Amino acid sequence: MQRPIPCWFMRGGTSRGPFFRASDLPADIVARDRVLLAVMGSPDARQIDGLGGAEPLTSKVGIVKPGSGDIDLEFLFAQVSIREARVDTTPNCGNMLAAVVPFAIESGMVKAGEAVTTLRVLTLNTDTLCDVEVQTPEGRVEYAGDARIDGVPGAASPINITFLDTAGSVCGALFPTGNHLDRIEGVAVTCIDNGMPVVIMLAADLGVTGYETRDELNANDALKKRIESIRLAAGPLMKLGDVAKKVVPKMCLVAAPRAGGHISTRTFIPHDCHSAVGVLGAVTVATAAVTSGTVARRVARVAPGPNKVISVEHPSGEFTVALEMNAHHPDEVARASLLRTARLIMRGEVFVPDGIWAGES
Repeated sequence: MQRPIPCWFMRGGTSRGPFFRASDLPADIVARDRVLLAVMGSPDARQIDGLGGAEPLTSKVGIVKPGSGDIDLEFLFAQVSIREARVDTTPNCGNMLAAVVPFAIESGMVKAGEAVTTLRVLTLNTDTLCDVEVQTPEGRVEYAGDARIDGVPGAASPINITFLDTAGSVCGALFPTGNHLDRIEGVAVTCIDNGMPVVIMLAADLGVTGYETRDELNANDALKKRIESIRLAAGPLMKLGDVAKKVVPKMCLVAAPRAGGHISTRTFIPHDCHSAVGVLGAVTVATAAVTSGTVARRVARVAPGPNKVISVEHPSGEFTVALEMNAHHPDEVARASLLRTARLIMRGEVFVPDGIWAGES
């Protein structure tokens, strides 16, 4: 026998995965994670027996429940390992976040406004608040539109996300080591967390240009081994402890922009090069790019002014982040906003064996 679970399969930004109402999953965390592994088909390199797409961007899950007080929705993001029986709820995912409000409306959790619906979302992974604005003409989610984001074909309706308190959301401080610049294994690094823990390094310091394709970098075993060594050393320095089995910190190689943007990036999440760049990873890199004394600032091309629009170049295009600087401390970012899109792909039921739900061996 199999157990059916209500499921909405959605694309959020450049990621996709199943979304669930928290009440439809086991309350016990061990049981919940066991169910999520079965849903996605992990551990298996192809995830052939589940909904996973056999790469990190398509092995993600969203879990949502109603909020309280001035919080409309609570969102828990789960990164499901492909080759291991492991579910990581440490980091946030700004791409999947883009689908939270559409999901909540589609599932009947909240009622849409008549033209635009703006809801305050608490991301439980990092205790981060944001306001998400979705187009809802006639009280229904509008998916068609003119907004384009690199990494997703075609155009769609814009979803605007404004982060309210991302600095240090995972590590406890924007610069968790206390420095804008550190050295790990002889390499200059900036350890920073503005919604996503990231270790930023100059690509040239690791013997590459920073303009290589994703496949070229993924084929460079010596480079990946060195990056992982630095990542393992950075974990404790960033107050993350042993990160051998965690997906954070992300590792980002930076170089001067060459496609009209402000900084060029190649991000590892954490062991494979990302085909694009994560939402909160882009926010964090953009923050480093406008902050003096960081590795990113060395190669970024940033114009002066109180409000900055930073174009973060990545392997499949660019990601634009709008930064509002602190009026009293011009070198500090007060607020970050960005544009994403989302789409409902499927709704129905996903099935897991009864024994998985019950915990039978």
